[in-house]
Amino acid sequence: MQLIDGKAVSQAVKERVRDEIAQKGLKIGLAVVIVGNDQASRVYVNNKKKACEFCGITSYEYALPEETTEEQLLELVDTLNGDGKVNGILVQLPLPKHIDEKKIIEHISPMKDVDAFHAVNVGRIMIGDYAFLPCTPAGVMELIHSTGTEVSGKECVVIGRSNIVGKPMAMLLLHENGTVTVCHSRTKDLAEVCRRADILVSAVGRAGFVTADMVKDGAVVIDVGMNRNAEGKLCGDVDFDSVAPKCSFITPVPGGVGPMTIAMLMENTLRAKKLQS
Repeated sequence: MQLIDGKAVSQAVKERVRDEIAQKGLKIGLAVVIVGNDQASRVYVNNKKKACEFCGITSYEYALPEETTEEQLLELVDTLNGDGKVNGILVQLPLPKHIDEKKIIEHISPMKDVDAFHAVNVGRIMIGDYAFLPCTPAGVMELIHSTGTEVSGKECVVIGRSNIVGKPMAMLLLHENGTVTVCHSRTKDLAEVCRRADILVSAVGRAGFVTADMVKDGAVVIDVGMNRNAEGKLCGDVDFDSVAPKCSFITPVPGGVGPMTIAMLMENTLRAKKLQS
């Protein structure tokens, strides 16, 4: 069993982005909008700022109060859409209850949608003609590639069907000629389906959900879950201690998929600049 070191792989991605920006002398701006004071969101935003600084991307932060109206947020997005200094726009989710997230995401220019949540970008992923990939699934693919595993012809199982991870994850594996099964809460004989997987990606958000009896010997297991267990300790969807001995490669939590999400955001922001030039 080998651990997939997300910190090392994400560092390599950020260095690649930093070197290209420096070599080409590019001026790139990323606008990050945060509404209210959700603690987890604040941590993410700070990490994104650090990554921008490392890569040589100018970070513009818009920290708005909880009571910001939908109208005011849409106006800000309009302004950022038209601002030539801003190449990427990221509105940190979740938003306060009184704001319609879908409406805000659809308002971001698809060319600046570095999260790849806009329907135009989602549709392009479906047909395989995309500018941006959602950061987490793109990060997962980067981790799989780092192991030297060939996706083509492999049985791939994705647990979870969210628009942010599960569905695009399935598409990316399919684009690399994997044979993909998407599982969810209604899947019958889930353990049996998972046991077929050469590559198993779990994104259900339930601590210790994937147990050893669900994993084939020699599988590559990618754990997208970020949960807290009964002791309040950060953990993934995979019961690591029992599953790890069966795997050829496995990601830890923390230190696996997490760092990749921000690294791929940097890559998307660089790509946005190139598309807009």
